[in-house]
Amino acid sequence: MKKKIVILSGAGISAESGIATFRDADGLWEGHDIMDVASPEGWRRNPELVLNFYNERRKNGLTAQPNAGHLALAELEKKFDVVIITQNVDNLHERAGSSTVIHLHGEIFKSRSTVDEKLVYTMEGWELKMGDLCEKGSQLRPHIVWFGEMVPMIEKAVREVASADIFMVVGTSLLVYPAAGLMDYVADQVPKYIIDPHIPRVAKRPNLHLIEDKATSGLTQLASELMKKL
Repeated sequence: MKKKIVILSGAGISAESGIATFRDADGLWEGHDIMDVASPEGWRRNPELVLNFYNERRKNGLTAQPNAGHLALAELEKKFDVVIITQNVDNLHERAGSSTVIHLHGEIFKSRSTVDEKLVYTMEGWELKMGDLCEKGSQLRPHIVWFGEMVPMIEKAVREVASADIFMVVGTSLLVYPAAGLMDYVADQVPKYIIDPHIPRVAKRPNLHLIEDKATSGLTQLASELMKKL
């Protein structure tokens, strides 16, 4: 049976493909107050602003390409059972070839109904407009988990993490919960790797390895080493 690698990925890996990170140091996201474009209240106040904001993110996402870090994780599937849990809403992991990706914060290339959250649609192109309706006649919204909303995939993520043989964290500050708490579910005997040019502060725990490097070079090196050990 293949060993299972579970990866928690964040904005750092997508940033190396040219996708802007979630927020700047001043709390703004591409010049907008976070709560105006990433909260149910912001949606109620000005849905058109929210739709336009995500349209621009989608347009940029279409030109971005998977980088060496994404490709290294996809390559691991040749010898490991690989599960990626990502805080990113782009589809770069999938486009790199990874087959099992859990999106904690939603997916930007999907829309969903505002009256029935189970109605989710894969989008064609980048534009979602006022007047685009679900099959129940309600306005479609971005399929994104906004501030103040539940994270529906977190329980599935916890189950995957708890059964990992190897656990990696790449490109995330480990400040955003509930994702930041996933490491608490990794068994003590499991090797844990954090790859980031700025290693986040984490509590000491057994078998923790810190790799102070970018996602592209750090993941490429680590994936190569893991493949050679088999």
